[in-house]
Amino acid sequence: MANLRNAKQTTLRDRVVVSGIGVHSGKPVEMILHPADANSGITFTRSDRALDVKGVYSSVIDTRLCTIIGDPEKGMIATIEHLMAALVGYGVDNVLVEVDADEVPVMDGSSRAYIDAIDQVGLKDLSAPRRYIRVLKPVRVENGDSVGELLPHEGTRFDVTIDFDCAAIGVQRFDEEMTPKVFKRDLSLARTFGFMSDVERLWAAGYALGSSLENSVVIDDEQKIVNPDGLRYTDEFVRHKTLDAVGDLALAGAQLLAHYRSYKGGHKLNFNVLEALFADDSNWEWVESVPAKRNSARVSVSQDPPAIQAAMGPETN
Repeated sequence: MANLRNAKQTTLRDRVVVSGIGVHSGKPVEMILHPADANSGITFTRSDRALDVKGVYSSVIDTRLCTIIGDPEKGMIATIEHLMAALVGYGVDNVLVEVDADEVPVMDGSSRAYIDAIDQVGLKDLSAPRRYIRVLKPVRVENGDSVGELLPHEGTRFDVTIDFDCAAIGVQRFDEEMTPKVFKRDLSLARTFGFMSDVERLWAAGYALGSSLENSVVIDDEQKIVNPDGLRYTDEFVRHKTLDAVGDLALAGAQLLAHYRSYKGGHKLNFNVLEALFADDSNWEWVESVPAKRNSARVSVSQDPPAIQAAMGPETN
């Protein structure tokens, strides 16, 4: 874990523009990342309508195809998880995200374009100390055979396992302490993925109209990868699921000091874990610095069933 003692909050040094298309609408989207004041967090605003919404779990209105925040009556901003992952994974505490459509631009289906945008302008420290949410006791959610849990940990660790009945994917696991360096090197290039049969079904229903081989890894009916250039990582699928988890858990509102484990997870499970965490104030506390480690050992919870013992991430989004 990077040294968190006496860390300051950050924002961008300047505004930066990111343009692309929406993965569901297929229409052009312009997004502007603006510097923001300390303690303002990550906030989204629509330039085409009166909608301002905080990038926190209580703003989530849907998790079926992606993570969507907003107001059912005023409007929404969809597919925020890859951007949220880039911001929090790269250490950006405060930013105003301005978009002119219902979606964040999907870019190449990963977080790398957002990382490049941040690098283009750089970060600056603010005077206020960075705040963290420390998990104090195990929090566990089970949805069918999917399991997600947060364990006390003096750092930020992601342990994600996926298990697909598909020869191109199978069982994959990613388990690392999360730092900006690890996020950029090991996760930021991992693209969203899906099956050709699902994509065709979504197209017919009017969704995923912007999805293509330019922004997704696609697996055909013969369980082969369609993309001519293949994979960016040999285990790109679980790395993207971990990227999604980083983005979804960023909706806690601050960096979590916790060890997150998920098995067969997805956006819904990640969201449910945050709901469970904040349902009981005794589960967590705010801290502004990280003292000497009290106990960095991983905390065991109830005995996992055999399948989770063997692997311990889904929805395919």
